[in-house]
Amino acid sequence: MSQKILGVIPARYASTRFPGKPLIKLGNKTMIQRVYEQASTSKSLLKVVVATDNEEIFQHVVSFGGAAVKTKEEHPSGTDRCFEAFEKLQEPFDYVINVQGDEPFIQPAQIDLLASLCDGKTHIATLVKQIKDTETVFNPNVVKAIINKQQQALYFSRSAIPFQRGVEVNEWISKGVFYKHIGMYAYKSEVLKQITKLAVSELEKAESLEQLRWLDNGFEIKAAITELETIGIDVPEDVEKIKHLL
Repeated sequence: MSQKILGVIPARYASTRFPGKPLIKLGNKTMIQRVYEQASTSKSLLKVVVATDNEEIFQHVVSFGGAAVKTKEEHPSGTDRCFEAFEKLQEPFDYVINVQGDEPFIQPAQIDLLASLCDGKTHIATLVKQIKDTETVFNPNVVKAIINKQQQALYFSRSAIPFQRGVEVNEWISKGVFYKHIGMYAYKSEVLKQITKLAVSELEKAESLEQLRWLDNGFEIKAAITELETIGIDVPEDVEKIKHLL
């Protein structure tokens, strides 16, 4: 039986590094409109909504014909915002996919790949991509993932993992397989409800990664390997870097 999947795009106005980020213009459209339109072309999502705490973003989404849900301001993460949006819709979705609101070139194929893991048994699913350069392996802003033969995530870290014992640092990339985590998640609906009630874990605090809270509490995270690159906009300087793609 095919699963009913909701796509939620969390969009906060008060970003620390880039306030008002969802409303910045990229060419002739705002970032949030580009993300919404890209997500809407996914074959797997039955519905796409923007979840925002900001009236201006809400009205803007409605103005271009999108669906939006107003959520509370004080959510600690996009996961919590997704759950509130799901609850407010009161529709029977089996899974919720959290689509990053700062990736204007998100590929529908990536969403569909993630949705392919939503089989009714999977608790949480995400994407990883193989790293091919040494600099990325050692960049603490890039989250690395270790997955087992069943494609379940064993751990996520800002450190270079797995450690290559007895190997020169510049040779690590040729001796091991390293995966970058791509922060898009699919949650089984009842699991999403459970994980929003979990207390912050020690591992999560140490690495500042909320997915470690879920692993810490025994939830399984399946990971599909994608070949597609993602381009996120975190700071104003990133806008210049992507102008050639417009």
